[in-house]
Amino acid sequence: MASVYDIPVKTIQGTDTTLNQYEGKVLLIVNVASKCGLTPQYEGLEKLYSEKKDQGLEILGFPANNFLAQEPGTDEEIQKFCSLTYNVEFPLFAKISVAGDDKHPLYDTLIHAIPERLGEGPWWKDLVDYGLTPNPKPEVLWNFEKFVVNKQGEVVARFAPDITADDPRLLEVLQNELAK
Repeated sequence: MASVYDIPVKTIQGTDTTLNQYEGKVLLIVNVASKCGLTPQYEGLEKLYSEKKDQGLEILGFPANNFLAQEPGTDEEIQKFCSLTYNVEFPLFAKISVAGDDKHPLYDTLIHAIPERLGEGPWWKDLVDYGLTPNPKPEVLWNFEKFVVNKQGEVVARFAPDITADDPRLLEVLQNELAK
């Protein structure tokens, strides 16, 4: 299986790159969207980033339009929204697909590394109650699902979309990885 560091991605400005620039750091990889009920999570993610970036945490946002077209904008529009609305300073990448036949190789790698997400609470039921059909496991359930990658590039945890940046379960995993 490919290392997350070697998988080609594009910055939100359209520059081809990989995640190898983040080797030796703890990564929190999140599929984000600007028109979702969970979009306010940007605020908590930015707060977490500002508190922990000097300790070696990088939060990497990957906009995705897989769920009810909740990320319809262009990369430029997404970047502007994130900057103006939530003052996002953590790195954002070009919009990708995180589910389905056109799933980006990064998300294929993340999902296969950890098929089960932690903290899946009422969110699944809420989606069903709204008449939606959530993706079956192991696929990404919705926007703002979170993957933790350790300093060696190994996927070590996966959290459900409704686990926020200040959730003690997420913070414990991040702190343990940062301390290593």
